[in-house]
Amino acid sequence: MRIFTPVVFLPALAILIGIALFDRQRGDRRLWRAVMLGLAGGLLAAVAYDVFRLPFVFSREWGLASIIPPMNLFKVFPRFGAMALGQPVEQDHYPLTTQIVGWLYHLSNGATFGVMYLGMVGDALRRSWGWAVVMALALELGMLLTPYAQVFQIPVTARFVAVTVAAHSIFGVGLGLSTRWLARRTIVAG
Repeated sequence: MRIFTPVVFLPALAILIGIALFDRQRGDRRLWRAVMLGLAGGLLAAVAYDVFRLPFVFSREWGLASIIPPMNLFKVFPRFGAMALGQPVEQDHYPLTTQIVGWLYHLSNGATFGVMYLGMVGDALRRSWGWAVVMALALELGMLLTPYAQVFQIPVTARFVAVTVAAHSIFGVGLGLSTRWLARRTIVAG
């Protein structure tokens, strides 16, 4: 990720935004609208995804451990930051900058998945928002079938799978409904 982030991800994001801005100025604004709706919807969905996971992450601190199993579902975010910054992935204490970069990477994933979703379905008002759930579950399946869990030392238990499937379903519902809601209001069309 140390090479991918500055050499592929950031330039690709800049190019996409540049093309979208060009479409806003000289085109029919459909690409601009799709990119902005996707980014906003993806960010909102990522927030819903993380809010769902908060009770698991803070189960002990909130006195919920007897009903909600404690799970360190945010442990990968500082590792994302460490990878992007070229630091050791495993650290006893991650610097604040590493934490911030990791969370920004996580949120950027949500935003770009929103753009990908609209790239696949086109108009959020003409397609079922259920396709966003299908996409989110496909992403979850992809994560489970790759070495992701091994790399980040995540035990793939039935409980973990159930919680992450539920979280990705919430991401999908959030993405589908938020892009539809935003499209109806055209708040990012201009």
